[in-house]
Amino acid sequence: MTRRPLLARLLVLMLAAGCGASAEPAAEAGAEPPGPLAVAETLAVALPLRVPATVYVENDAVVHARAGGLIEWIGADLGSRVAAGQLIGRLEAVDQELALGRAEEAHAQASRLAQRSRQLLAAGGATTAELEDAETGLLQADLALRQARRDLELTRVTAPFAGIVSARWARRGRLAAQGDSLFRVTALSPLLASVQVPEEVAAALAPGARVSAETGVGPAEGRVVRLAPVVDAASGTREVVVGLASRRGLVPGGSATVVIAGPPRRVVAVPRDAVGAGGVVTVWTGTTAVARPVRLGGELPDGKVEVAEGLAPGERVVRPR
Repeated sequence: MTRRPLLARLLVLMLAAGCGASAEPAAEAGAEPPGPLAVAETLAVALPLRVPATVYVENDAVVHARAGGLIEWIGADLGSRVAAGQLIGRLEAVDQELALGRAEEAHAQASRLAQRSRQLLAAGGATTAELEDAETGLLQADLALRQARRDLELTRVTAPFAGIVSARWARRGRLAAQGDSLFRVTALSPLLASVQVPEEVAAALAPGARVSAETGVGPAEGRVVRLAPVVDAASGTREVVVGLASRRGLVPGGSATVVIAGPPRRVVAVPRDAVGAGGVVTVWTGTTAVARPVRLGGELPDGKVEVAEGLAPGERVVRPR
């Protein structure tokens, strides 16, 4: 074989090798995704803030025995509605009643003595010192009478405010010591919920602002009652107290989710059906499909969902066929 035909054959082989090297990228460029694609886009939304809370009331108190003694009478039971100052229990008060009788008699005598001393002093039949002694005795008798009335009053157990008896520990015939818990009285309104709100959301709120709540008995309207004047440095939040409208079945101690409109912000969004179980999306790179976990935010209109982390705007995700 001559030198020229040999060179020609080598040239042909080199051209063939070059064509083979470019065949694989051409095949990759024509690869098909496993399903229809959707582009992660940025949207300006005002997603509501949802914060769990517990419904409570300001007036919720345990009624304690203010004196020691035998429980003589029970005037309210669990679930009873009571008025402010209503008598709901009474301790045995025989000793206090006797002491009050003695104090009333002593006060009456001291009052008569003081009156007689004033008359005698005016007629010249008593000295100023004698009148001062009589007036001092009247003052002491008055204090003793007030103490006796107070001791008798302490045997009465009354409701501190209007509400409902939410607990009863008192039992007739049992001996109660001073400070023992007898009843718990809970007001039924106004209903409140306290939530911790991010600083940027709280900045847009003011007393009277309308909010809403989702409760175990249905939705409820609400208004902001008060806001903490400072931000908690540890959490970056402010306390917001919300007053809830009364509705049947909504009682203190129940659970609620306070819903507050958030400020407008930009988010990354994809179709909801593009997110698989466990918060995983399939990202199409142009040649391959890659599974990637993401952290989701709130639900958006038009069947979309916010992707808080894991996906950048412009990336393409695979939707189911």
